[in-house]
Amino acid sequence: MFRVLFTNVATPFSRAVLEYLKREGNIEFILHETPMGEEELIEVIPRADAMVVDGRTRVTAKVIDAATRLKVIARTGVGLDNIDLDAATKKGVYVVFSPYAETEAVAEHTIALMLALSRSIVVADRETRKGNYWFRNRVLATELSGKILGIIGLGRIGCRVAQIASRGFNMRVLAYDPYVSNERARECNAELVSLEELLKVADLVTIHAALTKETYHLINEDRLKLMKRTAFLINTARGAIVDEKALYKALIEGWIAGAALDVFEGEPNLDPNNPLFKLENVVLTPHIAGYTKEAAERVGRELGECIKKVLNGEVPPAENIANKDVLKVRSFGG
Repeated sequence: MFRVLFTNVATPFSRAVLEYLKREGNIEFILHETPMGEEELIEVIPRADAMVVDGRTRVTAKVIDAATRLKVIARTGVGLDNIDLDAATKKGVYVVFSPYAETEAVAEHTIALMLALSRSIVVADRETRKGNYWFRNRVLATELSGKILGIIGLGRIGCRVAQIASRGFNMRVLAYDPYVSNERARECNAELVSLEELLKVADLVTIHAALTKETYHLINEDRLKLMKRTAFLINTARGAIVDEKALYKALIEGWIAGAALDVFEGEPNLDPNNPLFKLENVVLTPHIAGYTKEAAERVGRELGECIKKVLNGEVPPAENIANKDVLKVRSFGG
């Protein structure tokens, strides 16, 4: 009998994986409704053959070292910054994820945030509910058509956003990504430029980069000052890529026109007194860009299949393995 630990089964993606694995008859589940801390994980991990985690549980080297049966860690999102990949690789533990499952969902949410900002949808909704019909005379919306979109990070999601924006809204797309070739950019209908040029000329800037030492507070006070006063900033990647204090200053002093955030530096413990939350020119959502029924079904199917394969002594699909070096160190005999 195999045991699969779920560190936060309350999320839609984790529940989708659980439902998929329930079809198997040789699996016992260890279910936790909320994210687990390091000490709690260390206590329970020796019993688990597999672990399903979201971004709110940190899987540290200490946790992995405490595992005696663990064969696979399944990450329900695309970010991997909460898992010590090196420690997992050294111990021969697969780290699997579903890199394409949320692409369409996040790309569509990004476009929705762009529209919400350019058309003042959230403020208009609030004012209409108050009976303020004449709010219509206070605001003049901006069309996306013909505007310049700047994309920071031209990976799967950034590329899809570029395609939708260029084909659907006739936008010119500029992109900054030091790891992408000009050929790949052309496939995405984007033109590679420097970060500084992108910020200076874009009407909307959207972030789709991973959080690393290099991208931490990438969008800071100096870079916000490069943007147009009429520009909008959208972040559906990782909160810490944007310096929130600098962003607040930029918004209240009019360096940029508005911002839309799906991610935050302090999540999931959001401070209701965060000054950004008081501004009318800010649109906020609670890290739900990837949360669609279709994305959850894809995650459940892909990760459930990966877990099944590993527990049965098979190798999961290469595109789902985050730490491919594990193939060099893992013994496939059992």
